Amino acid sequence: MNTSMVKSKFLSHPEDLGVVAVGFSGGQCKPGVDAAPSALIESGLLTQLRDELNYKLHGHDTVHSYTDLVPREDPPFRNMKNPKAVSSVTQRLCDQVYEHAKEGRMVLTLGGDHSIAIGTIAGSAKATRERLGREIAVIWVDAHADINTPETSGSGNVHGMPVSFLTGLAKEEKPEYFGWLKPEHLISVKKLVYIGLRDVDPGEKRILRENGIKAFSMFDIDRYGIGRVVEMALAHIGADTPIHLSFDVDALDPMWAPSTGTPVRGGLTLREGDYICESVHLTGSLVAVDLVEVNPSLAPEVELGAHETVRAGCSLVRCALGESLL
Repeated sequence: MNTSMVKSKFLSHPEDLGVVAVGFSGGQCKPGVDAAPSALIESGLLTQLRDELNYKLHGHDTVHSYTDLVPREDPPFRNMKNPKAVSSVTQRLCDQVYEHAKEGRMVLTLGGDHSIAIGTIAGSAKATRERLGREIAVIWVDAHADINTPETSGSGNVHGMPVSFLTGLAKEEKPEYFGWLKPEHLISVKKLVYIGLRDVDPGEKRILRENGIKAFSMFDIDRYGIGRVVEMALAHIGADTPIHLSFDVDALDPMWAPSTGTPVRGGLTLREGDYICESVHLTGSLVAVDLVEVNPSLAPEVELGAHETVRAGCSLVRCALGESLL
């Protein structure tokens, strides 16, 4: 019996947790983020979810490296770096998440860089449409909007593009370059909400404005407080919509999570991050969680930086999956 007192609205087996551990770093250029799932698991996260929150775990015994999918040659395409590798990995990841989600389980994905959300959210969206006849909403907690198209991206790193592909704002017909994404994999810009933005490219600002996408920056959190911002975010989604929470650890201030690839000062406190996760859990609408961009190899100059970042990531996941203070 799961210890959470919250009744799930959309999961037929809320006590079951499908785990997909993704040791993949190809969506960006800094090695080490592929080691995050192992670091999170070794710190005791899955044991805590099983023994303290009483989840039945599925698929938790493997960290997937996807080395069989990475081509020997992977030249840039439409400005994207490693496009074939990211496309094929996210396609397989979509299938893995879908296999859990179609059974009515909660799905937890441990990344990996944020490009993996192309696969996790696509799998969630497809399963939820088939199982419930509903669209999912996405709460994207991040310092960055990750909604560049290949053409607006300055870096060419696909971890800055997943939302553009998932919303259909970026399109591609060739299956080896994300053409495998079909309408059943996509989300509506009307059901997308950002929390914690503070490093948004000029092209992304234009995309957010032109598409009327609901986004709460750190300015809004300073102005209204985290409680009111989360309230407004959930009100925008509505109470009758399954939620996929995709949490980039760089949404937290580097004081709390220094070991990440693109840290930006002035972010969320750990308590604010936990509060977002706790509040989404309390809706009973949560169907999937991603935790991404923990990179244990970065910030070695910060004493215990990797350890603290892993601890922060574990705390976020536990709060999203039902841990409460009382």
